[in-house]
Parts: sequence; C-alpha cells; structure tokens
Amino acid sequence: MKPIVSLPPILLVEDNPMDLDLTLRAFSKKKFSNTIQIARDGEEALAFLPRWDAGEPLPAVILLDINMPKINGLEVLQQLKDHPLYRRIPVVMLTSSREDRDLKTAYDLGVNSYIEKPVSFTKFIEVAEHIELYWCVLNDRPF
Repeated sequence: MKPIVSLPPILLVEDNPMDLDLTLRAFSKKKFSNTIQIARDGEEALAFLPRWDAGEPLPAVILLDINMPKINGLEVLQQLKDHPLYRRIPVVMLTSSREDRDLKTAYDLGVNSYIEKPVSFTKFIEVAEHIELYWCVLNDRPF
C-alpha cells in the first residue's frame, strides 16, 4: 500500500476581497486537492519566507496580484526570485493589470506566467482548472 502523500499548497496573494472570493469559489468548484493559503497583501506574502525556513511545505505555485498595498506584487516577485531557495517556486501573476511595463517587468524579474484576471466566473473557472492541471499536476517540482 502506497503512503499518502500530502499535496503542496497553493499560495494566493490577493488584496481585493471580491477577486479573492471569486478565485476561491472557482477553486472550490473545481474541487482542488491542494489547500489554498492566502496572503492579503505583499507583506503577508513575504511573511511566508520565515515559515518556509522553519519547515512549512513550499507551495506548488504562487498566484500573485500586482497592485496591492504595502508591498506590491512585483516587489514580492523580486524578493522571491532573489532568494537562493525560493526562486524555484513557480510564480504566476494573476492580475488585472494590462500595462505593458508590468508584463515586461514581471518577466524580467523571472515570473513563470502572466495571466490577466478573467472578468466572468465561467472564464475564471477555466483559468483555475488550467492552473491546477499544469502547475499542480503536470509540472515537475525541483524541490
């Protein structure tokens, strides 16, 4: 009998309560197996680093908004990608920003994917399904 393997969590970094609720409902509807951890701004996202240092499981993927109070998503991305251990965690910008400079900066900093937040719930479910399938099922993790 195979041992039960705990799936790594997904870290969702989102400050907008409506977008947070929409994302969580989409994940719930798709019945994700991974737990969803939430950070409501960049500061809360960076507070995960000492927790990971202490042995908490690393996320399978980080879904990161750009426009947030305190510390924005691009600053969080830069700190993650500058870290010798956490730079390997896949980061997907899930943002409403359509600015070319945000897109270019995110890729310059090492983002793994950049997805504009869908407006409709149906499209959001599609995006959630693709995120889970690719980043949580198909993608091989280096850690």
